[in-house]
Amino acid sequence: MTIPLWYKNAVFYQIYVRAYKDDLGTGFGNIRGLSSKIGYLKELGVDCIWLMPIYPSPLRDDGYDISDFCNVNPQFGTLEDFQALVKSVHENGIRIIMDLVINHTSDEHPWFKIARSDKNSPYREYYVWSDSADRYRDARIIFLDTEESNWTWDTEAGQYYWHRFYSSQPDLNYDNPAVRQEILKVMKFWLDMDVDGFRVDAVPYLFEREGTNCENLSETHDFLKEMRHFLEENYQDRILLCEANQWPEDVRDYFGDGDEFHMAFHFPLMPRIFMALKQHDFSPIQWALQKTPNIPKNSQWCIFLRNHDELTLEMVTESERQWMWDAYAPDPKMRINLGIRRRLAPLLGNNKDLIGLANSLLFTLPGSPVIYYGDEIGMGDNIDLQDRNGVRTPMQWDATPGAGFSTAEILYAPIISDAPFSPEFVNVKDEQNNEYSLWQIIHKMILARKQHPVFGSGSFRLINCGKPAVFCFERSGLEEKFLLINNLSPEGQKVKVLLESDCQRLIDVLSGMSFPLHQQELTFHLEGYQFLWLKME
Repeated sequence: MTIPLWYKNAVFYQIYVRAYKDDLGTGFGNIRGLSSKIGYLKELGVDCIWLMPIYPSPLRDDGYDISDFCNVNPQFGTLEDFQALVKSVHENGIRIIMDLVINHTSDEHPWFKIARSDKNSPYREYYVWSDSADRYRDARIIFLDTEESNWTWDTEAGQYYWHRFYSSQPDLNYDNPAVRQEILKVMKFWLDMDVDGFRVDAVPYLFEREGTNCENLSETHDFLKEMRHFLEENYQDRILLCEANQWPEDVRDYFGDGDEFHMAFHFPLMPRIFMALKQHDFSPIQWALQKTPNIPKNSQWCIFLRNHDELTLEMVTESERQWMWDAYAPDPKMRINLGIRRRLAPLLGNNKDLIGLANSLLFTLPGSPVIYYGDEIGMGDNIDLQDRNGVRTPMQWDATPGAGFSTAEILYAPIISDAPFSPEFVNVKDEQNNEYSLWQIIHKMILARKQHPVFGSGSFRLINCGKPAVFCFERSGLEEKFLLINNLSPEGQKVKVLLESDCQRLIDVLSGMSFPLHQQELTFHLEGYQFLWLKME
């Protein structure tokens, strides 16, 4: 069934297949394992799952280094397994989008192997080569911790090749029409398998031009319009989600006139939610929202608290970055590149009330929320693992050996072993059986959000109640209106809110509490980190 703009009211759930469920006893999560958990996802209430890369890959960058765009990594299963997954997902009323990595390939991709070995091959022009490493000097190095240059010398090719990420991920040459056609073929391959769209990785870096920083170039937008046109012409109800870690005014361009991406992540908002929570002051969130331009009516922001990468601090000032590091990552092992490699629960001190408050913001601010697997139960991380692997540990389903993830003795990564985040303390089974658990809180939020479309498409208006620690705002739609009150402080707060004269009663849709109104000004006595979702009647 076609549902126009379905993505505006959707709750997305990001899954790292390798970490989710091993159904074969190999120590690696796989597609069959994920299929066995579709009932869980349906019960949680998610509308769309986003799969991190499942393609064949040497896994030097957890699958974002792709060696075959049109197949499944044998560790995860087969194409038949994937088709069965898509069928099961749809039968349960859930949609599914995949990562589409279009900026680069693995250096083990057949295209690159041929390109480096044969200068006269057409595949040579699939990549960006140079006799000198002095070109495009204005382009920043993204992985500062590991890469010294965006150019790497290839002895076999006798030239340098260009890469914006790891040197094992050579960038594709989008000035070559053949490359652009290859990407459309990849899209067609998976769309014909009935996937509901793509989260498109590393979008700003497709083209290179001398004298620029090689980001957000107009040529990139020309190709993205071509991608969107291909989608609209051939497939209904599918979406493109943009990953562009840029300022809102730059990301705005990736919506075009409603003819590029349907959705885009709001990167600058995310760190400012954490600033506001630590400072007990909503002004960082207010600043980010004020900097956010209007977008086309058929477009939507995606908002998130954490994901598979570091908590990026690229979209903050140097002083703000240092403050965030001091506040949230005092141990240098918690830091990577320009960010923090920690999960949500450890970042927020494993404080259930504070984690609930953060999710209250996630589900009620303008945009569609994305939950990272395991954050719904408050999973921890392992900062002793290399790179960003510490936030990609096995899902903890129960308290048995192997955490219900796998029966294998050796796993792709160790399960969190220390209190208070080991499976004895944090697992799905116990969370679902405890009516006061974090899982139950988030489950209730998801259900409430699904019942009230105003959160996905309504307008936003800040209400200043005179206290920096109390973030109060209104979400309004054609048929309903909500007052959202969030106490960002651990201390109790007394606030007065002036309401519209036609509102006769407020009902908290999470608790069922009712507030009859006898006057326009209402006084609230808020406990520490308390939040209210008040429907105006």
